[in-house]
Amino acid sequence: MTSTKRFLMPDWPAPVNVKAYVSTRKGGVSEGEFDSLNLGGHVGDEPDHVVQNRHLFAQAIAMPDSLVWLSQVHGTAVKKLPSSCSDVPSDAAFTDIPQQVCAVLTADCLPVLFCDFAGTKVAVAHAGWRGLCEGVLEQTLAAFEGQEVMAWLGPAIGPEAFEVGSEVREAFIEKDSEAEQAFTQKDNGKWLGDLYRLAKQRLALAGVTNVYGGEFCTYLEKDRFYSYRRDGKTGRMASVIWIE
Repeated sequence: MTSTKRFLMPDWPAPVNVKAYVSTRKGGVSEGEFDSLNLGGHVGDEPDHVVQNRHLFAQAIAMPDSLVWLSQVHGTAVKKLPSSCSDVPSDAAFTDIPQQVCAVLTADCLPVLFCDFAGTKVAVAHAGWRGLCEGVLEQTLAAFEGQEVMAWLGPAIGPEAFEVGSEVREAFIEKDSEAEQAFTQKDNGKWLGDLYRLAKQRLALAGVTNVYGGEFCTYLEKDRFYSYRRDGKTGRMASVIWIE
C-alpha cells in the first residue's frame, strides 16, 4: 500500500488501466468531529464542506466525473453502473464501462475492491458484519460471471478492536464452520471478530485466492481514519475504483 495525505493506493497487481483509491480523513475542510476530509453527506456535517471535500478528493486522484453514491443499507444488493436508478438501496456496485466510477463509504465497515485479471470489469462492496455474513461479497463476485478475479481489503475495524456478542459469531459459524477461527473470546464473555479473516474465508470459498490488503484498523488509527465504533458522530471515507 502507498499513501499520500488524502488517499491510499492499493498494493495489488491490478492491470494498469484499473484505478483504485481510498480516502483518509486528511486534507479536507470539515471541522470538529468531521475533521477534515469527510465525504459522507448523511452524517451531519456542513453540506458545503462535504461538497468541497468531494471536489478535493476527486481532484487529487484525477477521478472521472461519473461517481455514483450508493444508498447503503448493510445488505447484499449489487448495482450495475451506469444506472438510471439512483435511489435503490445497494451495498456494492460493478461496471465494465471505462471512466465509470464505483464507490462506497465506510467508517469501520470493510470496503472490498475487485477487478478481473484482464482489467475489463471492476467492483466495490461495503461489507459490514451483516452484509459480509449474508453474502455481499459473493453477490458482487457473481457479477464477474466466472472471470478470474482479485480483491483488495481496505481500511476497516481491526481484530483487536471489533468486539461483538455471541450472536454475531454464531451467525457466521452457521454460514461457514471455519468462521470459528476468526473469533477470540474475551474475559467479559464478548468476542473479538476479525473481519479481514472472515472476508478472506468467504472469498476463498467463492474461489478467490488472490486477496490483498487487510492490514489496517480504523478504530486504532485515529489520526488517519474515521471510526463510527470509536467516535459515534464522525465522517466517512470513500473507496473508489474505475477502468481508465
